[in-house]
Amino acid sequence: MAGLTRKGAKGALLDIYEDALLQLQESIKDVSDEDLIAVVLPDDSDEDSRSIQSILAHVVGSSYSYAIYIRSLKGTEYIRPEKKLRIKVADYIQDLKDSFLFNLTVFNEIEDSNLEEFDSSLKIMTRWKQLYDIEQLTEHAIVHILRHTRQIEKFKILLNDRR
Repeated sequence: MAGLTRKGAKGALLDIYEDALLQLQESIKDVSDEDLIAVVLPDDSDEDSRSIQSILAHVVGSSYSYAIYIRSLKGTEYIRPEKKLRIKVADYIQDLKDSFLFNLTVFNEIEDSNLEEFDSSLKIMTRWKQLYDIEQLTEHAIVHILRHTRQIEKFKILLNDRR
């Protein structure tokens, strides 16, 4: 684990979130620029799942989106950054680091007592029509990263098998 220095439930969530992002960064650091942009699943109906590049652009954008949802509970509206298709893995690694720093900024305003919400009218309604409290949405964000890390590992195997 990267750090166990954060305190409380919020700190635990942030530590685990950071660990998931670090695991993803570790997973992609050996991906060549050629493999980054290679289309692995050209016929996939989900454009975010065709290449490592598209997966990473999606993960970075989602990391910001989850934080923006949480920030909106405090009445602050942000526009999600546009999706960027990078051609270098190092750029995605920096984007992942930057997205976590944005999450840290958002969580500066959150107390442990804000994490769980039982009143549905005070929960976050996502664009996919799912209700979450802050804790649930952050847990979703963490698992989202882990699932896509797994997907990238599978893509790396497929790309290696093509050689």
